[in-house]
Amino acid sequence: MNRREFLQVLAAASAAGMALDSPRALAAQGGEALYDLPRFGNVHLLHFTDCHAQLLPIHFREPSVNIGVGGATGKAPHLVGEHLLKAFGIAPRSLEAHAFTYLDFEQAARTYGTVGGFAHLTTLVKRLRASRPGALLLDGGDTWQGSATALWSKGQDMVDACRLLGVDMMAPHWEFTLGHERVKEIVEGDFKGRIEFLAQNVKTTDFNDPVFAPYALREMNGVSVAVIGQAFPYTPVANPRYMVPDWTFGIQEEEMQKVVDEVRAKGARVVVVLSHNGMDVDLKLASRVRGIDAILGGHTHDGVPQPVVVANPGGRTLVTNAGSNGKFLGVLDFDVREGRITDFRYRLLPVFSNLLPPDAAMAALVDKWRAPHLPKLGEKLAVTEAMLYRRGNFNGSWDQLILDAIMDVKGADIAFSPGFRWGTTLLPGQAITFEHLMDQTAITYPYATLTEMSGEQIKTILEDVGDNLFNPDPYYQQGGDMVRVGGMTYACDPAARIGHRIQDMRLNGKLMEADRKYKVAGWAPVAEGAQGEPIWEVVARWLRDRRTVSARRLNNPRLIGIQGNPGMA
Repeated sequence: MNRREFLQVLAAASAAGMALDSPRALAAQGGEALYDLPRFGNVHLLHFTDCHAQLLPIHFREPSVNIGVGGATGKAPHLVGEHLLKAFGIAPRSLEAHAFTYLDFEQAARTYGTVGGFAHLTTLVKRLRASRPGALLLDGGDTWQGSATALWSKGQDMVDACRLLGVDMMAPHWEFTLGHERVKEIVEGDFKGRIEFLAQNVKTTDFNDPVFAPYALREMNGVSVAVIGQAFPYTPVANPRYMVPDWTFGIQEEEMQKVVDEVRAKGARVVVVLSHNGMDVDLKLASRVRGIDAILGGHTHDGVPQPVVVANPGGRTLVTNAGSNGKFLGVLDFDVREGRITDFRYRLLPVFSNLLPPDAAMAALVDKWRAPHLPKLGEKLAVTEAMLYRRGNFNGSWDQLILDAIMDVKGADIAFSPGFRWGTTLLPGQAITFEHLMDQTAITYPYATLTEMSGEQIKTILEDVGDNLFNPDPYYQQGGDMVRVGGMTYACDPAARIGHRIQDMRLNGKLMEADRKYKVAGWAPVAEGAQGEPIWEVVARWLRDRRTVSARRLNNPRLIGIQGNPGMA
């Protein structure tokens, strides 16, 4: 079946009366066997990451642009579309093809329905735990941020949901944007005796003391298992420093080796790192630190179907990344005999809400947290005529909408919007509700600003962010996407060295001048004391005025030197 035939089959099924979001459509694709995962071995780890507070099922489109440079070119996670399917042996037009790629996204999403949702995830976790005694559920972080209710409850809705879900351990990142006092309150209160908050690389600035437990040891079916936590290393750079004023972060490779050696000395036969480094950083770390059996990674939101096996002086390490938005659950099983791992199995399972009945207790908890806010959440701001999505190295239609809105409202020549990777997808014809807007913008420093910047300052910003994304040394990458740019155009050479990636900057077709001032709108400033109207109020006002939003013309840069790159559709 080719692509055209596939789309014809979907259209025919719909025309014949098969309801969109139909479990029958999933069953026709073999969905009933998707979660038939027999027990293997005696050490069992379940892993989700970067759910960004999405308690309900959603649509989430995977990127069509995820460029790798240098040694990462053509390798996971920098594979999109057909390249990813071929690399992992996934059948085109299958359920997995829809879950892991952007291909035919709109039609497949309408046919197969939504993904994720904590009530459906709970059902899957319970099913897997029933066949895997002692299985640990690991949360890779970016859990308490990303929705209106999480923002308004200071993360409490997600804390309650994770406790009910049965999370055993977690590693953090966006959690810190609630502020250090709130994080400590949750860790020392709600989590105490229930969920281990692990971060070996977070220390005090004065005496370099550990702030959180670096690891946890568990006995599982006669095997000692160690889980080491790794928080996002660049938290005080990518997010406001004033929110964590007394803590240091960093990759801390040498400290990681010491912790691995320590847990091995205490008898651990399986050592796992629960990481929020980003996959490229994890791949390098795995090649340099011995004694880690697996890294269960997050931060870069890469849904990678199978682990990358990395050789190092101590043997080999499996490196995984489990996507985002509650869309996937990773299942890693080790067979440990006579004190060593003899084999493993890994599956990254898409969480199709139409295949997994909602857990009643979790559904009730979600309803409880949402009930007081339903009128505000459900406000219809406009209707979109085209798909709205965020993921991609340079832009997405949701990002473009935000750029267009802030430029119009602020009267700016140029606009910048952060390269955030979180945010749900809307299909053409859907209403844009206030909740959907908050899915893109719900942060604790949401201020919209208008600033005069010189052409030289604008180029410096673009070069700095470009280096965070494309530096050939993963340890200098911060794992976000390129800042989204409105108004001006530019060219980008991802493989060039810093200071030389950004070229041909133009405004209204004319080359920009280094010493000329331009009015630049933006949001999410990391500087302490920044003020401004919350971005969601700016965009909501713009949407209410329009009522219908036409397709956004993406303002992507002209790319240089990436012809044939399998990270580019």
